Amino acid sequence: MKPKNKILIVDDDVNIAELITLYLTKECFDTLTVHDGEEAIRQFEVYQPDLVLLDLMLPGIDGYEVCRQIRRTSRTPIIMLSAKGEIFDKVLGLELGADDYVIKPFDSKELVARVRAVLRRHTPATEERAAPESTGDYVSYPDLTINLTNYSVQYYGENIEMPPKELELLYFLASHPNQVFTREQLLDHIWGYEYYGDTRTVDVHIKRLREKIKDHNFWSLSTVWGIGYKFEAKTVKK
Repeated sequence: MKPKNKILIVDDDVNIAELITLYLTKECFDTLTVHDGEEAIRQFEVYQPDLVLLDLMLPGIDGYEVCRQIRRTSRTPIIMLSAKGEIFDKVLGLELGADDYVIKPFDSKELVARVRAVLRRHTPATEERAAPESTGDYVSYPDLTINLTNYSVQYYGENIEMPPKELELLYFLASHPNQVFTREQLLDHIWGYEYYGDTRTVDVHIKRLREKIKDHNFWSLSTVWGIGYKFEAKTVKK
């Protein structure tokens, strides 16, 4: 029998935490609930969850800092929960390495669907990284190599640090050279669903990538005005 996925629920509102636990337990997930940031970090190491549901407004260490600390050592998927609905808050959460962002109050079916969607995106990647033949999961251009197997980017021979979603966006575009994608298509491919029209999320990630990866004589991150973005390449080596 396949083991249950383990979900760490981090929320200081006991009622909401119990409600989420009820939803997920009914859907055959194993859950553990904590109510503050410090305990979340401790239990993350002990419980070793497959996914973290992380409230932003926590006593002591807030959800943003919990996300930062988890991302220093782990790629475990994180879904942030918050009553905040501003684009800035969503973008900040995603830039810190969160995989999704759910606004309270939320529908139980939607929350479960998002949990399943994020787990689906991560589980195949984990299985592939465990297989020897997956070591070639990368794309390479002159002075740039993006490796999705170990989430690394080499630029002019140096390792470039970037959050998972930035790297996945760069890898996706570079894997489809000279193909134009709309912002909506990129949201769907990288975040796994239509992200409620928040196309600024893509713009911010592209901006961050351009700050780290400058245009090259043989390739560039290009804006196609009125449409979206593409990775423009004159030569391709895979």
